[in-house]
Amino acid sequence: MALLLHEVTGYLDSVFEGFSGDDVSNNGLQVEASKHVSRVSFAVDACQATIDEAIGNGSELLVVHHGLSWGSGWKRLEGIVARRMRAMFKHGLSLYAMHLPLDVHPEIGNNVILCNMLGLRDLEPFFSCHGVDVGYFGTCPEGIGLENLATCLDDGLGTTCKIHEFGSRGITRVGVVSGGGDDAIEECARLRIPCLVTGELLHQRVQLARELGVSVIVAGHYATETTGIKELRRLLGEKLSIPTEFIDAPTGL
Repeated sequence: MALLLHEVTGYLDSVFEGFSGDDVSNNGLQVEASKHVSRVSFAVDACQATIDEAIGNGSELLVVHHGLSWGSGWKRLEGIVARRMRAMFKHGLSLYAMHLPLDVHPEIGNNVILCNMLGLRDLEPFFSCHGVDVGYFGTCPEGIGLENLATCLDDGLGTTCKIHEFGSRGITRVGVVSGGGDDAIEECARLRIPCLVTGELLHQRVQLARELGVSVIVAGHYATETTGIKELRRLLGEKLSIPTEFIDAPTGL
């Protein structure tokens, strides 16, 4: 049974209602190419690969974490952007994006799911970005250690973590910021959080982490941002009783 597009996007909007930060992404419905939706695909990124696969599986809506419209929007519809847009309009595939709200959501967000995966307790939001705390920190299971934390992520995400051990091996608290969250290293040091879990660690921040004594577990930008979109897929499928599919298009980062 097909639903009206705006019934589906209206429900998605309601899930993220109350988000108070400013986002570089133009969140919500970005491309309206169909009036009805009988199948929804979910992915981390709106790229040609996910667009093509969503078209191939018969979806009329693609829901992503990283959309196509950022900041002041498109300057020119040419090149890669034009190719993607032509494919979506030709095949009636609409696009919905939700960036920071999917990171910070207290129940289905990337970061809270990662915290649950690690068994962290007494979660508190931290690390302000665009006017909202995007990460969480919490208390570790006693004596778990860096290696076991990394193993929890490897098992839960199907990834291979890299451990940068710069502080004490006795980890009591962990900060979690998905994706490119290595900006949170200084905040971890200020709050005396000895370990940060994030998606990537840039070259220029390795020495910063070393000097501040903050260990960093790098689990992959892509992998750490699959959690929220998969949970959003489950939630929408249950609430609207509509077929859904997750499209896996890893970047290797």
